[in-house]
Amino acid sequence: MKPKSKVLIIAGSDSSGGAGIQADIKTVTSLGSYAMTAITAVTTQNTTGVKSIVPIKPKEISNQIDFSAKDIRPNAIKIGMLHSKQVIHAVIKSLNKIRVKKVILDPVMVAKGGAKLINNTAIVNIKSKLVKKIFLITPNIPEAEILTKTKINSIKDMIKAGKILLRLGAKNVLIKGGHLKSKQMNDILLNKKIIKIFINKKYNSKNTHGTGCTLSSAIATYLSCGKDLIKSCELGIKYVNESIKSNINLGKGNGPINHLSSFTIDKKFK
Repeated sequence: MKPKSKVLIIAGSDSSGGAGIQADIKTVTSLGSYAMTAITAVTTQNTTGVKSIVPIKPKEISNQIDFSAKDIRPNAIKIGMLHSKQVIHAVIKSLNKIRVKKVILDPVMVAKGGAKLINNTAIVNIKSKLVKKIFLITPNIPEAEILTKTKINSIKDMIKAGKILLRLGAKNVLIKGGHLKSKQMNDILLNKKIIKIFINKKYNSKNTHGTGCTLSSAIATYLSCGKDLIKSCELGIKYVNESIKSNINLGKGNGPINHLSSFTIDKKFK
């Protein structure tokens, strides 16, 4: 099988393999595309929490993006953990150079275990500078609350927050509804023309580490293959839900989802 497209991932590393750049690579590969990376930070973590974070220098992040994209031009870009204003500015500078239209931002702010992964100045710069540069932003409810300074307790609140992000300059917003107390999953896609609610069965599992990283990478992969925004979101959500449903149960804390949920191996290895 040959890769269908190329996706550049700009994100932090997760030593436990469940989230961050490791989850992104697994997702892109499992969905049949080729993954390239620019690592923004190295985290020491496992399913029980984050032990340490070592940031990569902004110049080196830019070098990774520019040098990779100069040789292998990506069809889409997925952005994850950006921990400082300097890193955000470096990434924007690189985006301006390589001019890829399909850029998806997962505004990673807090790890599953509760550790803060971004400073307040960086949050301000995401809102004021980066949001305008991307095609789609995919916050979960806590991230949307931080970005919009609102409280989200319902679908109506999700739509209100989405509209605030559009006013900040976002072209398209997908707010993930996993944190809502409901019996079903409600993920909401908004732009200036549409409000689309994706309704799916909710699987109760403690093993949801890396869902946000995985979803944004899955959507980036489908977009990179030429699918439209609504279909890309629909298929990305389906992939994540199937990966949660699989419930592989690794580690003592919030375990990872199963990135191989899309795989069937029909070859015998000798």
